[in-house]
Amino acid sequence: MQITVTSRHVEVPAEVKEYAHEKGEKLHRFFDRIQAINFIMDNEGDLFSVELIVNAGAKHEFVSKEIGDDSYKLIDATLDKVVRQLRDYKEKLKDHKKPKPEATE
Repeated sequence: MQITVTSRHVEVPAEVKEYAHEKGEKLHRFFDRIQAINFIMDNEGDLFSVELIVNAGAKHEFVSKEIGDDSYKLIDATLDKVVRQLRDYKEKLKDHKKPKPEATE
């Protein structure tokens, strides 16, 4: 699993990058088919934005974005959104069909 932390228009401190990397490693326990995790941090005026893109296979991409002033809270918020998306998708993959009762004659 590849985790990248990139920044646009702002220099992100090493502590924030390490925090995002550590939190990103924990996503693997929610869905085991994750191939890549990308954190994109940007500066929008006085606020910061964090976008999280999780690639899980060829056609499955989970995206969340938050805007605010505290980068640690933004990372946590985007991770919470992606965890919810991963759980919903994993639940959707499960087979919920009940076995048909055998007909008695």
